[in-house]
Amino acid sequence: MTDASHAGEQHTAEFDEDTAVRELADVPAVEVISRAAVMLMSSAAEKLGLSAADPEDSPHLDLDEARRVITALAGLVAASVEYLGPHAGPIREGLQALQRAFREASAYPDEPGKGPGEKYTGPVY
Repeated sequence: MTDASHAGEQHTAEFDEDTAVRELADVPAVEVISRAAVMLMSSAAEKLGLSAADPEDSPHLDLDEARRVITALAGLVAASVEYLGPHAGPIREGLQALQRAFREASAYPDEPGKGPGEKYTGPVY
């Protein structure tokens, strides 16, 4: 690789990074928060095996990891609910569905109020 081509690649990488930062700066906070919530929901669903025909046989089933992601999602929702406007309802419903799915997937379900994220959301039955 020549110095000129290396410099060109470095310039392109810096340009892409600068462009991404500027584009992110233009995105409203509610959209950033909503996107983060959707990403956490998707991760939790995968770790609960919900993308498989039979969640119990999913190669991605990992309740310990699901607990962590659901708790992070609950913290995000609790901290940002006042800013979410019309997005708050669907995000809360998705969180509660994941909390119930976690309880159903657990061999020994947590007591109500002790499940993932329930210290932020209150008990989910």
